[in-house]
Amino acid sequence: MERESMEFDVVVVGAGPSGLSTAIRLMQLAQQQKTELSVCVVEKGSEVGAHILSGAVFETKALDELIPNWQELSAPITTQVTRDEIYLLNSQTNATKFSNSLVPKTMHNHGNYIVSLGNVCRWLAEQAEALGVEIFPGFTASELLLDEHGHVRGILTGDMGIAADGTEKDGFMAGMELLAKQTVFAEGCRGHLGKQLIAQFELDKGKMPQHYGLGFKEIWSIDSAHHELGKVVHTGGWPLEGEASGGGYLYHIENNQVVMGLIVDLNYRNPHVSPYDEFQRFKSHALIKSVLEGGERLSYGARAIAKGGLSSLPQLQFPGGVLVGCNAGTLNFSKIKGSHTAMKSGMIAAESIFKTLQDSQSPLDYQQAFESSWLFDELYRSRNFGAALHKFGTKLGGAFNYVEQNWFGGKLPLTLKDDSADHANMLTASEAQPINYPKYDGKVSFDKLSSVYLTNAYHEEDQPNHLKLADNEIPIVVNLAKFDEPAQRYCPAGVYEIVENNGESQLVINSQNCIHCKTCDIKDPSQNITWVTPEGGSGPNYSNM
Repeated sequence: MERESMEFDVVVVGAGPSGLSTAIRLMQLAQQQKTELSVCVVEKGSEVGAHILSGAVFETKALDELIPNWQELSAPITTQVTRDEIYLLNSQTNATKFSNSLVPKTMHNHGNYIVSLGNVCRWLAEQAEALGVEIFPGFTASELLLDEHGHVRGILTGDMGIAADGTEKDGFMAGMELLAKQTVFAEGCRGHLGKQLIAQFELDKGKMPQHYGLGFKEIWSIDSAHHELGKVVHTGGWPLEGEASGGGYLYHIENNQVVMGLIVDLNYRNPHVSPYDEFQRFKSHALIKSVLEGGERLSYGARAIAKGGLSSLPQLQFPGGVLVGCNAGTLNFSKIKGSHTAMKSGMIAAESIFKTLQDSQSPLDYQQAFESSWLFDELYRSRNFGAALHKFGTKLGGAFNYVEQNWFGGKLPLTLKDDSADHANMLTASEAQPINYPKYDGKVSFDKLSSVYLTNAYHEEDQPNHLKLADNEIPIVVNLAKFDEPAQRYCPAGVYEIVENNGESQLVINSQNCIHCKTCDIKDPSQNITWVTPEGGSGPNYSNM
């Protein structure tokens, strides 16, 4: 097919914190050096921020470097954390509150802000455009473009107007080649092109496998009597103890609202676990329910997070491009924060790329610059945090992390190993204990479809399925037979279901429900599912998330 092409100095894939920070820093450097630079950002969401979901308690360290006058520029970062509370939930009715002196210091949030990361990204996009960055929302980066040497030379945007049977519909528009001297992959956790690049260039050779969690989030409007602006609550333990690991959160924001959710580690072994139902059960805990009861649920969303840390971080550069942010896995799990680290990785990448563009004889030094930065030091000090929780459990792992972080500053002379990939941990259904989750009450717990409705998810009905099966037989012959097809339960949007047709079981993929969390790509025990980009602009349309 004959395709149009556009050439840029730099193409950035993804308008999240890392991608936008990369673009902003590049243009700042160009202005300082009084040189011309062309930078474009492609974003698969219908608008910047549409696919952004995070808690989020925000540390401003990277933003202070990137845009020091962010407060004067009316950044949507206004709700300061006023109080931290951390609890171990022992049962549905019981909780133990920890003194802050007994909590790893990385989890203290003094000086941080509670934000909508989607709104922060919308603001960052405005700053980028003011500097001359071109941003194309509603366009997917569907394929890598490689030159004759196998080096990345850009990306192909997805075709628009393809029917489910592969034919061209009225209004068909062919994808365009976006060519670049350097391409920055800032797709977020488990980016589908990032996944290809890591495999193709063996960027994870010698590294521990990446580890993931599935993060849920809801926004509630609550009774003012239960509201305390700036209060941050984190929890561990119930309902996950014994079946899975993870933790909950509840943050008090403006307008008598709270944002709350649960992160479920995707290394769980029991195929009967339903992360969505664990989240619904979490809301029934007395500590959480007392805040939500009588309130109104406004929003729902879910997204995978990369939490393996430094030991799982791939090499960050390859011929023709770089990985930044959560596409690489820069989240600092010991802080439960990834925005400032994502932004800093993008800034480091921008500075390295700019030097190379200015002097073609100067090789890209992104990896070296990264390893000389405060970001690397921060991730190094936190390298054992997740592995300790996985190996020793919530209580003993928490004690290890307290000692390492508070007594040794994250520099104990050992590195814990966490070598088992999340999808490889699953027991067979017969080996695992079935779980009977309670019915939804329609007050604090809700069914999946009513939750998906709140995501404003939209996919053109007549388009190719973007959830690709390598083998159509595996879901029934292997996954159903051995694991009771866990896709029915690990998907937080009801995409996968087993139906009986003339006495035979079949897997139905309701791809129109997909909220692009990537859990299926991560947790499928047969690694049979690959998530690829649907038509541009498809998926959730989150506001204030």
